[in-house]
Amino acid sequence: MKKSSYNNNCVFCQIAAKQLPAKIVFEDEDLFAFYDIKPKADIHVLIIPKKHIATLASLESSDAGLMGKLLYRVRLLAKDLGITEGFKLVLNNGLKAGQLVPHLHFHILAGSNYTDISKI
Repeated sequence: MKKSSYNNNCVFCQIAAKQLPAKIVFEDEDLFAFYDIKPKADIHVLIIPKKHIATLASLESSDAGLMGKLLYRVRLLAKDLGITEGFKLVLNNGLKAGQLVPHLHFHILAGSNYTDISKI
């Protein structure tokens, strides 16, 4: 991860830098996907850009390619995870919308065991 895109105070940056443990699903030079530690469904994976971007509202035009890559990777992850019956993709933008970690992330949720997803 480029040092300039890393935030020392961000738990997701620390996970992507492997300073904190996570059950990794996917990683490349730009993206990192891992299982949520408090799953709200049978399958609950988070996917983040390695670049520290706090919220969707803070995206810049230069991030468009990265976001396209992230969304396409969601499709591939669903296939790799064996999700054939559909999935939910959730993005909370800001604390008032339920975003608890200020690092842009998507929740991939699938399976029959959904709990209250208003609190993810």
